[in-house]
Amino acid sequence: MRALRTLFGWRAGSARADLQVVLDATAPDETSFTTIERTMLRNILSLHDQRIADVMVPRADIVAVKRDISLGELMSIFESAGHSRLVVYNDTLDDPEGIVHIRDLVSFMVAKAKVDPEANAKRKKPFPAGLDLRSVNLGIALADAGLMRKLLYVPPSMPAIDLLAQMQATRIHLALVVDEYGGTDGLVSIEDIVEQVVGEIDDEHDADEAPTVVKQSDNSFIADGRASLEDVRSVVGEDFNTGEAGEDVDTLGGYLVTQVGRFPVRGEVISGPGDYEIEVLDADPRRVKRVRIGTRKDRSALRLREARRREIAADAASTDKNPSSRDGAGAA
Repeated sequence: MRALRTLFGWRAGSARADLQVVLDATAPDETSFTTIERTMLRNILSLHDQRIADVMVPRADIVAVKRDISLGELMSIFESAGHSRLVVYNDTLDDPEGIVHIRDLVSFMVAKAKVDPEANAKRKKPFPAGLDLRSVNLGIALADAGLMRKLLYVPPSMPAIDLLAQMQATRIHLALVVDEYGGTDGLVSIEDIVEQVVGEIDDEHDADEAPTVVKQSDNSFIADGRASLEDVRSVVGEDFNTGEAGEDVDTLGGYLVTQVGRFPVRGEVISGPGDYEIEVLDADPRRVKRVRIGTRKDRSALRLREARRREIAADAASTDKNPSSRDGAGAA
């Protein structure tokens, strides 16, 4: 930090404000920060103002299980949900009891399936790895297996960076967000917070649909933010060449983030390569989901058609409200 102050002439005690000024006022090659580093630095600075409500998974999207669920059913939910941790509740999600980790479930099953080495050696067909999985009772209730762990409880107004520190200290990486009345509002993991800095983290089990780039009747293209720049160029045309700006990123969403130095918001229009403009159709604080790609000429024509359509609709509505004007009769 001392070296950065010397380099940019920062005053003591103003590092946050000065760093923000440097990121806003300089080009990437003037600071020795790469585009990705600049984006992460911006995200770190903005994390200071993020609240749990900004990063949590809403209640409707929480995958949770009841405490009396059988281990067999629990295995099936782990497989379909693709999560390593699940919230456990009693009667409703407003009555949570803790979390269950898939690692604890596997350890429990291995412990129950272990066969005495000597006895296994005497068998005509020894059990592979010394495990008799048939001996595991998958009908046991989760509550009776002793697999539940503690869960953190936090308010939606808590600073996200404070929860990150608490998760690191307690080694509990999942927190339930509760409102002032004790009801469940949402769920937040340590990954949700880290993604505010580094962007979306997809692992090998995140099986989403393949990103697409589809041409529309007005000659624009609707593209998934996860689409690779190479795929976008192959569909849109070779003139969609991001050049040096696309060298540090692979996806269209990543390219847009580097262009504006932050995660763009829905409705934002960003200048693309050449004569292209890119409109953000859907996005959240962590990623760009869907965009429209078109040339400036096509977008101008589209805006004119939309404006004309609205004028016609407004005229029609005005005429409907004043039927006397159509009959040639004025007000008395």
